[in-house]
Amino acid sequence: MNNRILKVLAIRPFLLLWIAELFSQLAFNMMGFILIVVAYSVSKSSAAVSGVVLSFTIPAIILGLIAGVYVDRWNKKKVLFSVNIIRALLLVLLAYFHDSLVVILFLSFAISTATQFFVPAESPMIPLIVRKNLLLPANALFGIGIYGSMLVAYALSGPFLILLGNRNIFLLLAIFILIAAVFIFFINTDSKESEGAVSEDKINLPTTLRLEIKQLFKIILKTKEIYHSLFLLTLSQTIVLIVAVVGPGYVNQVLNVPINQFPILFITPAALGMVIGSLILSNFLHVGARERSVTFGLLLSAFAFILLSYGVRISLYLPPILSMNALRLMVFLSFILGVSNALVFIPSNTFLQENTPDSFRGKIYGALNALTGIFSILPIILVGWLSDAFGVAKVISGIGITILIVGVARLFM
Repeated sequence: MNNRILKVLAIRPFLLLWIAELFSQLAFNMMGFILIVVAYSVSKSSAAVSGVVLSFTIPAIILGLIAGVYVDRWNKKKVLFSVNIIRALLLVLLAYFHDSLVVILFLSFAISTATQFFVPAESPMIPLIVRKNLLLPANALFGIGIYGSMLVAYALSGPFLILLGNRNIFLLLAIFILIAAVFIFFINTDSKESEGAVSEDKINLPTTLRLEIKQLFKIILKTKEIYHSLFLLTLSQTIVLIVAVVGPGYVNQVLNVPINQFPILFITPAALGMVIGSLILSNFLHVGARERSVTFGLLLSAFAFILLSYGVRISLYLPPILSMNALRLMVFLSFILGVSNALVFIPSNTFLQENTPDSFRGKIYGALNALTGIFSILPIILVGWLSDAFGVAKVISGIGITILIVGVARLFM
């Protein structure tokens, strides 16, 4: 294991924050899957599933930016701790009142609302406790936590739901969130490890919400590294949502595989690729190579999407030494998409932390959360309709071409 990873893990406040992230991400990812299953079992309606998805998306659009403003006014450690306590209590309520679709949607909306204050407090904590030269491996470890917990969540959600039942599974998730809160409680942001972290610019915060938001957009627009990173992070997360929308149709229509195998065949190798990509970045990538990493990640992702759209035909022309059927090719390309997403997501996140003043970092991540929410609505509506109208393969090819244009444009910037 690279010495830089060991150095980051040796920073006690970061180690506590990372362990808290593992438990909270595991609980959140499992909750998303379980809420969809429970909502459908209660209502027998696909519209109810859409309602659950929207209950997670709408608060980000409405509150993402505003939450970021307030998080920057508050102590971030206290925000993380308080939000986890609130989310745990809401999960306890879900454990005892999950027989009503209205209650499920209300509590799902409430949990997502609380999470809008959690997101702009979590990642901005990293530069407060990690030195600037270790931000890249720290973000790589966070990426491993996010996507590693996704892998575990997909593996455990179904069996745990069957084994524990609806009530006990929500209580278990509440316990996971409380464990995360305990680790956050013991974080010391004033430790010597924070020496040399990204320094806070001498910026006087405006006293009103409107002026703070105005100042935020001024900083974003005049700082190339910030608006480039925001664009790339929004693109990265939107691509993940697009894959979630078109993936089941691709598996079913193009590969003729049952839809219920989509998580295992598509999401699992992609998440594994993200973990491997994070390890590669933390072990081998140096500061000067980050820009090239992002561009290479975009181009790699573009070609993977384009090849996915022609998977069946391409598999027929592979040389004998590379011979594989369309299904195995899709699994491989899904893994490549995960690696390429890591090459874009982690350096962009690091750029954002390095170039944002401490007093505006929560607002920046609040803006990122809002942008992702806004741009996720369009793929859910438009991409699904285009897939039905023109076929999933053509839509995936169009996604690949769009990403290719962005990647080529970066070569001349």
